[in-house]
Amino acid sequence: MSYERPAEPAIRIEGLTRRFGGNAVLDRLDLRIGPGEFLALLGRSGSGKTTLLRTLAGLDPVEEGEVLVPRNVAVVFQESRLLPWRRVWENVTLGLPGRDARDRAVAALEEVGLGHRLEAWPLTLSGGEAQRVGIARALVREPEFLMLDEPFASLDALTRLRMQAMVGRLWQKRRCAVLLVTHDVDEALLLGDRAVVLDSGRIRTELPVALDRPRRHDDPGFAPARRALLAALDVHETV
Repeated sequence: MSYERPAEPAIRIEGLTRRFGGNAVLDRLDLRIGPGEFLALLGRSGSGKTTLLRTLAGLDPVEEGEVLVPRNVAVVFQESRLLPWRRVWENVTLGLPGRDARDRAVAALEEVGLGHRLEAWPLTLSGGEAQRVGIARALVREPEFLMLDEPFASLDALTRLRMQAMVGRLWQKRRCAVLLVTHDVDEALLLGDRAVVLDSGRIRTELPVALDRPRRHDDPGFAPARRALLAALDVHETV
């Protein structure tokens, strides 16, 4: 894997192939994510989404093809993965260098609406609060490229909507490049500048989302875009 200069946080993937047992999970994949772009990645289970994210995060090797990412990368996983024996602010500062680490953690937690829970233990947090801590832990590192791996999948519907709105606001403020892996078509359209559907390790559909922000389900163009993405996922609405 190669790294671009920090001032140029575009992501470039060319001919990426990843095989398991002779089967290509990623098959000569080409993809670019522009500086400050919010890309939503969809696909059925087994389409290669998680393998792509792990590769971009440096967790899986690049054996075939080329991948260029910024040096400063952060990942938010589906589970918050908080250490129960450390307080909230201490979880945010894990691995963070500098004497001002606590101050930076406080600022990040205030940014996600958890300034009042600095000294709380993780087991006292709700699911939504725990994910906010996970997002703060990523943001405190000032990433040029932020990856979100289905971060709202385990949340109830109302909390999920609130978290989507929060992530949208944070992205508009920070403007780092974002890759959101999701199974939720509506989520992709509410947040993404572009939606990409992965199928058998290759891009099946690429859809620019030309909707004004903040977005609503009743916006003109939302329903046609939703139908296009569902069709790409082989889901056809009957009503």
